[in-house]
Order: sequence, then C-alpha cells, then structure tokens
Amino acid sequence: MRSAGGLLIGLAALASAGAANAGPWTQPEGHGQVIVKYEDMHADRGFDPDGSLADLPAERRDTSLGVFAEYGLTERFTLQFKGDWQSGEDAFVDYEGRGPLEVGVTWQAWRDDWTAVSLYAGYADGGEGRNAGYAAPGQGDSDWELRGSIGRSFNGWSGSWAPTGSFVEVQAARRLRQGLPDEIRIDATAGAHFSDDWMVLAQAYGGQADDGGPRWLSVEASVVRDFGDWSLQAGWRQAVAGRETPESGGPVIALWRRF
Repeated sequence: MRSAGGLLIGLAALASAGAANAGPWTQPEGHGQVIVKYEDMHADRGFDPDGSLADLPAERRDTSLGVFAEYGLTERFTLQFKGDWQSGEDAFVDYEGRGPLEVGVTWQAWRDDWTAVSLYAGYADGGEGRNAGYAAPGQGDSDWELRGSIGRSFNGWSGSWAPTGSFVEVQAARRLRQGLPDEIRIDATAGAHFSDDWMVLAQAYGGQADDGGPRWLSVEASVVRDFGDWSLQAGWRQAVAGRETPESGGPVIALWRRF
C-alpha cells in the first residue's frame, strides 16, 4: 500500500462504510483486504417529515460490528462481501441480530494513471437488524444495487504539512428493494496521505427513498494509521440533515488487513 495506486484501493474500499460498495479502484488480481468495523451511533433528536429537528421519545442506540471483504478475481473484476451483527434500542424496540448480507462484483470500466471509473452490481439478503437506517428492525427483504464510481488521484504538494498524495471520488447508486421503498444514494470521499503511514479521510453519505420518503445526509472524518499490511482507523460520523431519520452520531473504529 505504499504506492499511490495501492493507497487508493484501500481508501476507496473504506469509503463504502454504509453499504457494500466497491470504489472506482479495483483490487489487483489475487490480492484483497478485509475490514472489520465497529460503529456505536446514538441520537436524542430526529429529523421530522419537514426536515426540522425534534426530540425523540427516548434515546436511540444502534451498534454494529461488521466485516467488509474484497478480492481481485482479475485485474478488472473484484468480488466483495459485506455483513454485520447489530444491536440497539429506542422508545419502541430492543433488538439484536444479523444485519443484511451483501455480495457483489465491481467491474473496472476504465482507468489510467490518475483516474478510474467502475460499475458495481450486488445482491443483499435482509436480516433481523436494521436493513435501512430509517426502518424498523427486520423490515425489508432482499435488495439489488447498481452503482457507478469515478475517482481521481493527485500528486502531493511541497511543504512540511502538505499531503504527499490525495484523491477524490464520487459514487451514485440505485437500490431496488423488497419490503422497503427503492432508493437513490450518492456518496463522496476525499482522502490525503501524510508521510508513509498516516491518512486523513473526509466522507459524506446521502440518499433518498422514493415517493418523497426518508432522506439522509451524514458526514464522517477519520484518521488511518498504517502498520505494514495492517491499518487502524478511528473517526466520528454525524447525521447533519434528513427527513424521517434520526440525528445519529458516534465513533467509528476499523481494523484493515491487506493480503
């Protein structure tokens, strides 16, 4: 992961925290990575149907321990998997169980030294946990997702505090759901590499359900420290806007292993 391309592979995979979405840079053939992530989200307020904040009847808590894995089948096709175990409670329910399991394939449509474009298709099987952040536990069955991603990397700048390399990427998806409304999702990530072992990420996750349903926008900032083939990430995610969704926020901690 010392080269710019290797760094971007790892960062692009991390950008899929909310769902199993490969970024525009696919894994090299015969290589992959596994990311284990812990999230602990809490909310005392929520966004009402008009987008205004209102107090919840009781605190809402959603905790998950998830696994994201991807493996390069060829230089242009990457297989990926995502699943998690969830627990939580609010004023109406106390739940624990498996979240959705998703498997999919990313195809590298185009790539040069600086830019990459990819398409992803995946299938998810709903679990007993929250299959959508705005839904009750267990609501929602199976999903199909189609996603397009584009990313651009940049050289570093001079100066003692300047990044040695950086990238930006944007992903847009259409999620077709059974038991829940279909959705449109748009995610964006900016990352910077400082020295050989430190990275900083700024991310945004947004989406909207069809027919004027729930809407959400969360932002996340995190720092990643490399230890050879291992990396440790620590950050904070916060909902900043929405409709019929909680104003959830909390820590995000992840451990990566590249192979």
